[in-house]
Amino acid sequence: MLTLQTIKANPEFVISRLAVKGFDGKKVINDILDIDAKRRRLQQKCDSDASELKKLAATIGSLMKEGKKEEAEEAKTKVAQIKEDTKKLQEELDRSENEMRDLLLTVPNLPNADVPEGRCAEDNVVVKTGGKMPELGAEALPHWDLAKKYNLIDFELGVKVTGAGFPFYIGKGARLQRALIQFFLDSASAAGYTEVEPPFVVNAASGYGTGQLPDKEGQMYHVTVDDLYLIPTAEVPVTNMYRDVIIPGDELPRKNCAYSPCWRREAGSYGKDVRGLNRLHQFDKVEIVRIEKPENSYAALEEMKSHVENLLNSLGLPWRILRLCGGDMSFTSAITYDFEVWSAAQQRWLEVSSVSNFETYQANRLKCRYRDEDKKIKLCHTLNGSALALPRIVASLLEDFQTPEGIVVPECLRKYTGFDMIN
Repeated sequence: MLTLQTIKANPEFVISRLAVKGFDGKKVINDILDIDAKRRRLQQKCDSDASELKKLAATIGSLMKEGKKEEAEEAKTKVAQIKEDTKKLQEELDRSENEMRDLLLTVPNLPNADVPEGRCAEDNVVVKTGGKMPELGAEALPHWDLAKKYNLIDFELGVKVTGAGFPFYIGKGARLQRALIQFFLDSASAAGYTEVEPPFVVNAASGYGTGQLPDKEGQMYHVTVDDLYLIPTAEVPVTNMYRDVIIPGDELPRKNCAYSPCWRREAGSYGKDVRGLNRLHQFDKVEIVRIEKPENSYAALEEMKSHVENLLNSLGLPWRILRLCGGDMSFTSAITYDFEVWSAAQQRWLEVSSVSNFETYQANRLKCRYRDEDKKIKLCHTLNGSALALPRIVASLLEDFQTPEGIVVPECLRKYTGFDMIN
């Protein structure tokens, strides 16, 4: 969440930047400032009463030594009254603190100055393209037909066992999944990321820490009996490794990668966007996460973008990078770059990665901090990116590399699959 200092330093600037995300922040920012003023008044009164109690304690001692019992008793009565008043003040102060935090949780992160204005995907800016577009004939099949033809994925069986959006991967389809996961993990390790295998469910504190809670869009699967949540991305448990941690400055950056299944309810999704592998409720993904000093985080963001770009080039897929406009960004992000690959049979671009810098927004929620050279404690910057999400990668591989003889497996995957053709 935004720091109170950021809001107080220039509330009009905060309101204007929030507008780039399509968020009308005037009322909530003014409410936060009003509560802060009230909170400071209460704190000043509490501090004043504490000082008065200290003086009265010394006075009572002196009066007792002088034998002035009646005056001492009057002072004790005053002490009791101040203590009662202080208790009520502290309760009001606690309510103000909670109200302040609740309001701060409703305010999105401020978009970076490079974020373009806009309200929807059509306003995103293409910043780079790469790869060669495949040339397929009119007989080219979409991936859901190819999956059925070569017995790679069974969508109907998934519906029977669980429901829509939970497919079975079979035979070479399952092996292709495993090959992609291993290739992505090996590539991340080679790039200096330490692999972790995190829990796939998290508690509410972790969800709040990275900004998935409050769940404004109803995307989280909630295990109500245990009050736990199925993770929508490995970002959540991996970033929460650093919740309530003060990292020595000379130990930054921290770079982690993790494979996990991911669960998203995808409430409101419908139509062609959910066909086949285009949008699932459960899918596999490899995530990269970085904890950085603020002055290094944007260089780290460029490194992460290059890492994802290299993966797509290795796979031989045509790709493009979009800088998301304010209205298409996540609640928590300061800047986000989406990677899309070309789905040849569907004739459309499919998002396969988001790489984001959250600056101090998540770190403030997490209390993820570092100690600098002067021993001062400061908030870290957090970053993460998909490297990569599997479903649409698989969809594009099947469609883009289909031939009359079968589907050609990219060379970088063959040592993991053990085959170079799906037929």
